[in-house]
Amino acid sequence: MGFLEAALSKVFGRSQEGIPVHEKSPKLLATPSRSSVFKFSRASTDASSTSSSSSSSSLSSSSTFWRSPAPSRWSPRRYLPIKARNAISKRQIAVIVCLCLGLIVWSVPPPRPWRQRVIHINIPQPISNPYQVLRPIAHIPKKHPVDPDQWLEDNSNNMHAVKSNSGLVNLVSSFGHVNTRPRAALISLVRNSELEGIVQSMQQLEYHWNRNYHYPWIFFNDEEFNDEFKTATRNLTSANCYYEVVPKEHWSLPDWIDEGRFMNSLEYLGAIGVGKGWMISYRHMCRWNSGFFYKHPRLRDYDWYWRVEPDVHFFCDIDYDVFRFMRDNNMKYGFNMNILDDARSFPSLWSRTRSFINAYPELVHPEADLDWLLDPHNSGDYNNCQFFSNFEIGDLNFFRGEANEKYFDWLDKGGGFFYERFGDAPIHTLSVAMFVPKNEIWFFRDIGYQHDINRHCPPHSAQRCSCEPTPIDENFYRLVPLESPQKKPDDTCIRQFLGGHWLEKKEGWNQQGERLFGGDGYHGYQYSGLEDH
Repeated sequence: MGFLEAALSKVFGRSQEGIPVHEKSPKLLATPSRSSVFKFSRASTDASSTSSSSSSSSLSSSSTFWRSPAPSRWSPRRYLPIKARNAISKRQIAVIVCLCLGLIVWSVPPPRPWRQRVIHINIPQPISNPYQVLRPIAHIPKKHPVDPDQWLEDNSNNMHAVKSNSGLVNLVSSFGHVNTRPRAALISLVRNSELEGIVQSMQQLEYHWNRNYHYPWIFFNDEEFNDEFKTATRNLTSANCYYEVVPKEHWSLPDWIDEGRFMNSLEYLGAIGVGKGWMISYRHMCRWNSGFFYKHPRLRDYDWYWRVEPDVHFFCDIDYDVFRFMRDNNMKYGFNMNILDDARSFPSLWSRTRSFINAYPELVHPEADLDWLLDPHNSGDYNNCQFFSNFEIGDLNFFRGEANEKYFDWLDKGGGFFYERFGDAPIHTLSVAMFVPKNEIWFFRDIGYQHDINRHCPPHSAQRCSCEPTPIDENFYRLVPLESPQKKPDDTCIRQFLGGHWLEKKEGWNQQGERLFGGDGYHGYQYSGLEDH
């Protein structure tokens, strides 16, 4: 018998000749079975056939008395049919039972107390520099706490610049490691008639930054771009350019809007001097920038965006990848100016926002900071501060999230984009403040920028900026017309956002006293933002 046949015979209980193994086992022969006892009894009876019938009968009855059957053992075979009992051995049944038990243990999930428990430990964040917001304790601990200042020190000098728009260069860094380049784009809502303005914006941003990083440009329009526009813009960059049309349903009057009331709103806001309050296209633009731009199919493959307007200026060389900075430091939104807006444009915005918070309190982030947007001296109402959204760098996935989507739908169904002049700037500001921790919002103080009359230029940057440094409060209320009756907050918007020592006043200074002498009441701060730190 070979090794394989011997192993199989031990598992299935049969020898090569088909004889049960247990009949040949010396151990089993030492304990006679019922059949062997019967054979022994027949042999004894035949051998003693010559004896007398009486002695034979006596011996037979005596041997029968002592020949009791072997004690029966429990066996699962007794519960099987006779045919199955003869075909399956005890070992086979034991193997099947073990397999069934193993399958049960593997398939049944462990009880809840056995499962691993995740314990969150709060790690205090380091104190940031004066241009950085104060950082609350993070919910999810990280192996290395995020430090944007250290990141900028380690990743400046165009460390992540690319030499061409080659896919291979974008994937593999010079050190041989995989370069996880952010999926990002420069986006602009622009018309064919604004070609000269977008050319200016592109030339400056390409020169100061994107010529080193080659992020694509995506242009949006409510109509098809003409060939002149496409040719002129493609000649300004080595990056890819895409030209998209805004869907009609995103640039038209919704079904729930009363057209007559809408036309009355245009006439009224234009009459009282609200900026662009009479323009129909401006209402569509504000609505699209508030809740539709991130839904466009072209942006599905992107996670980050930098909004670029026509006729803007960029003054400073930027020697780091801003998208990589946002991603690596867990930022959701970046701004450049924080200023007041004309409150007559959106009189019902805050009341509708409060009703939304009451309807969906679970959507407000537990670390949300709305205090800097509320005026304690004006019944706790919205102080009309806003991130100037003409310059914004953001996380598209934040805007695609449930909280922002529900907030936009809530405002949109109320008709504020058409019955009033809801702007994308205050809506983005309130959305970010409600749904994003304050330490995930970044002030790009180092990027010089100008849009119309609002200009921002960082201090101590003459070697890389071609602009005159501006104080931190430079653009506080420039968008508010003199005829607007709104009450200004006690502190400027950017100082309320930054908090800390930026709110400290000069000793003996009084806001009312300054106003009595013709001042605006905002020149009593100890720090102007131009000091050496």
